Amino acid sequence: MRASTGVIAGVGATSCVIVAALVQAAPTQTAGAALSLSVPAKYRALIEEAGNTCPEVTPNLLAALLNQESGFSTKSKSPVGAQGIAQFMPSTWETHGIDANKDGKRDVWDPEDAIPSAAKYLCTVAEDVKDVPGDRQSNMLAAYNAGSGAVQKYGGIPPYKETQNYVRSIRALAATPSGGKSATSSQAATAIRAAEKMIGTPYSWGGGNAHGPSTGICCSPNGRTGATVTGFDCSGLTLYAYAKAGITLPRTAAQQYSASKPLKPGEIRPGDLVFYGKSPGVIHHVGIYIGGGWMIDAPRPGAEVRYDPMDVMPDLYSVARPISRQSKEI
Repeated sequence: MRASTGVIAGVGATSCVIVAALVQAAPTQTAGAALSLSVPAKYRALIEEAGNTCPEVTPNLLAALLNQESGFSTKSKSPVGAQGIAQFMPSTWETHGIDANKDGKRDVWDPEDAIPSAAKYLCTVAEDVKDVPGDRQSNMLAAYNAGSGAVQKYGGIPPYKETQNYVRSIRALAATPSGGKSATSSQAATAIRAAEKMIGTPYSWGGGNAHGPSTGICCSPNGRTGATVTGFDCSGLTLYAYAKAGITLPRTAAQQYSASKPLKPGEIRPGDLVFYGKSPGVIHHVGIYIGGGWMIDAPRPGAEVRYDPMDVMPDLYSVARPISRQSKEI
């Protein structure tokens, strides 16, 4: 959360593609909706109750925000000082933190205080930006991340890549259908075969969809455009491969992590997705594990889809298994 400062601090690693045109806005959810996302059991009741604090907040939206902020880690601390499961900056906590469990102290590290405080603060910023044009939930999330002043200044989601990706990722995860199951070994094998057939396909920033290679967009952090290249970026490749297995993945690497089940080392098998980044909100690369410490990925502009060792990047964050849901047009 960056809401206490109203400016973006520490943008961090860039997603494989974070352009609004590639992800359609998720439908607005209504208050009172049930929690259908998978969350740690010990937090479920807290999220279900706090997720109905005001009309703009739902249990799924709150769960998606906590997943994006900390991956439900109560000990999480960001490089800029954000703390706890909801990643409150100290000054914001001082003003908006509440003693929700009535134990006599406001503890940012205690989820019984932090989760209701996050919901309450969401409602506060929703009120701050209620007159700003556009989707109320999206403006609320942008204000939680970048500050109400930034949303008011720009008349909606500010032009900060981190904030734009933050809003899209949370909205996409909050709208994820319930009832999914982890990808089967057969689906994983199908995804690997589909990816292997794309070996040698050029990297294209923003390229790739459920149907195969496509031209991408402009531009990567280094100024490389995908608009003239037919191919895949990292998440475009994984999206395509799993579409062949009947599984719909979101568009960006960060969103794909949110739509997958993190695994312990002994649980990893071929077909699982390998994610790189420093936290769930700044996942910047994804590949498909094939065994023996290797993966298939679309690594960077100027390269091609290829086999890479898992230690090709220093910030391996997690290996996770996609959740199987009915495939549909993206």
